This record gives sequence, C-alpha cells and structure tokens, in this order.
Amino acid sequence: MIGAQDIKKLRDLTGLSMSLCKTVLEEAGGDKERALDILRAKGAMAAEKKSIRTLGAGVIASYVHNTRNIAAMVELASETDFVSNNEEFRTLAHDIAMHVSATNPLDLEVLHSEQFIKDPSLTVKDLIQGAVQKFGERVELVRFIRFAVGE
Repeated sequence: MIGAQDIKKLRDLTGLSMSLCKTVLEEAGGDKERALDILRAKGAMAAEKKSIRTLGAGVIASYVHNTRNIAAMVELASETDFVSNNEEFRTLAHDIAMHVSATNPLDLEVLHSEQFIKDPSLTVKDLIQGAVQKFGERVELVRFIRFAVGE
C-alpha cells in the first residue's frame, strides 16, 4: 500500500500533482526510483505531444560566476506568460545558464545531452522534459551564449 508520506515525498521531489505521484508510485509498486524513471519516460512522451505547439512567451536568464570572469545567458521559451512568469520556470532558466557557464557546450544538441551539474542523474533535456510535464506546456531552450574573460 502506498502511504500519503510516500506520495508527498515524491511530490516534494518532483513538484507534480499528488494524484499523478500516487498513480506513478502505484505503477512502480512503491519503488521511488522506479517511479522517477516512469515519470522521466512520461515526460518525454508529454514533450513529444506538445512539440508542435507555438511558443509565445519565455524568459532570458543570466548567470555570472562569483569570479566575474565567466557568464552565460539563455532564452527559455514557453507557450504562455503564465508559465514564463512562474518562479520555478525562471529558476530553471537560471540553473541552465549556470550549467552553460560551467560546461561551455558547443551547441544546443550537446547542451541537451550533458549531465546537469546540479544533478548528474539528469540531462539538461530531462530537466526541460520535466518542465513540460510539470507546467503542461511546451518548453524549449531556444539559444544560449557564454562569455569568458580572455577567450
């Protein structure tokens, strides 16, 4: 039997609805790690279904390293300003900018495939697919740029 505490822990970890967390935990037989794998797979399916929707809003986020020698900016797009004005969405954009400043990816394809520096169990693409699932909208990293003194 799946307890309320188990559901709450998964919800706190993912930010998804209680009912979805309960359903996934039941599907995973109460195994939290398996439930997270199922959610990642469902996130990929959700992203695929929403991939044709129009992006009409978004944010530009920046990160400047504490040495002030490296910085990055990213444009993270969404369908509506309701989502792009969400604090979690803006935090995601900032975290991706921090990742870009740390890893200096060559292009978007490389960036998507990189392990996220704050959680190596996820790729940047996994983060974005998780956002699609969480917000219920298409979310896409449009572009990025990295600056470094002397480069």
